[in-house]
Amino acid sequence: MTATMPDIRVVPYEPAYRASFRDLNLEWITAHFEVEEEDRRVLDDPEGEILAPGGAILIALEGGRPIGTGALIRTGPQEFELAKMAVTAHARGRGVGRALCQALIALARDRGAHRLELMSQTTLAPALQLYRSLGFVEVPLGPVPYKRANIRMALEL
Repeated sequence: MTATMPDIRVVPYEPAYRASFRDLNLEWITAHFEVEEEDRRVLDDPEGEILAPGGAILIALEGGRPIGTGALIRTGPQEFELAKMAVTAHARGRGVGRALCQALIALARDRGAHRLELMSQTTLAPALQLYRSLGFVEVPLGPVPYKRANIRMALEL
């Protein structure tokens, strides 16, 4: 699966992108919040924590350089969490996050998912606007593994 925009491609994760996956996520987390134990666990072992249980990671490339990423973490037989969405600061506002989200939604559908959920923070207004524009709606927060998470959204597929 490869999605394209001018000079930007969304491609499946490969081990060569491991450091970029971690660094892109740490960039946005440290700009707004503290890195939490759950972040470290997932970012230090994306193959074991995301891919092995049936999830997926996509990478947005510009000129072969990773500029964004996002993941699907399996939470049930027909459910995934949309997680670890990150676009480097210089590439924001150009549709990279939208391209990643659309590719992840399509991938979830291809894998038989009936529902996608995500956790976010209400101070991240551009991200919430993107998720709403793609059909995500707010649902009860429930238990969350991140101190920073104060909103949960879902998309029925």
